[in-house]
Amino acid sequence: MTQVPNITLANGVSMPAIGLGVYRSSADETVHAVSAALDAGYRLFDTAAAYGNEAQVGEALGRKHIAAADVFVTTKLWISDYGFDSALHGFERSMRKLKLETLDLYLLHQPMPNEWERTIASWKALARLTAEGRVRAIGVSNFSTVLLQRLIDQTGVVPHVNQVELHPFFAQAELRATHARLGIATQAWSPIGGVTRYWGDKPDPSRNPLTHETVTALATKYGKSPAQILLRWHMEHGICAIPKSVTPSRIAENIDVFDFSLEAGEIAAIDALDSGVRSGPDPETFDTTTIKRTIED
Repeated sequence: MTQVPNITLANGVSMPAIGLGVYRSSADETVHAVSAALDAGYRLFDTAAAYGNEAQVGEALGRKHIAAADVFVTTKLWISDYGFDSALHGFERSMRKLKLETLDLYLLHQPMPNEWERTIASWKALARLTAEGRVRAIGVSNFSTVLLQRLIDQTGVVPHVNQVELHPFFAQAELRATHARLGIATQAWSPIGGVTRYWGDKPDPSRNPLTHETVTALATKYGKSPAQILLRWHMEHGICAIPKSVTPSRIAENIDVFDFSLEAGEIAAIDALDSGVRSGPDPETFDTTTIKRTIED
């Protein structure tokens, strides 16, 4: 079973450097994926109210009789629950589904710049949950440098984590520099570039970091899969990665990236693949007027 190193957050909380994401995993798939991940050595699990599978993450953890102190669970507040009181309600709903007393990391799922006062109110609610000891660390997802600074300026509370689309085709170097300056840990969703293939009305299979010759050549050199090369690239940059898979063999493969290192020139070669083009949704236009989904109790 692979032993995963930790990243220390600004408040001293330790977060595993790699974990399992369950976005787009069905209820049954989630239970089996989390179980397989636990067997492979994963201890970080990332879900969200909007994913519809918080209960299944909790179920899998319960089946394996894993103590809460031995795993690191992240979930996210959905935009329909933004606002101070509604955020607290959304948190309690998620905790019931996860069957947890304390949450390791709670994130705002989107910045909602067009509904900014609701975003600010929600962030203040998350700060209260931290002060009360209900949450060990808090953060945001999909925030830009400008929006991070606005959030901090208006509340005085610096996120511990910013979870963003990040892979070699969209490397977010400037945002990562902001994180380093502010003491925010960078966490990558879609770390092996899956979003380049599934998002939008007409996904382009050719936009795939896994098949780029730079990556495949390194995979051949090291006797690793292209996914392992990309995940190792994240590790070399100190980025926490949460790859999603429901296939036990791939789940085990994705965590097996701590027995080799990339050379500086190889890291730079992968860095050079950055197109600066986002493949996922634009956080600047994400709000409750464009996305109508709500979360049921």
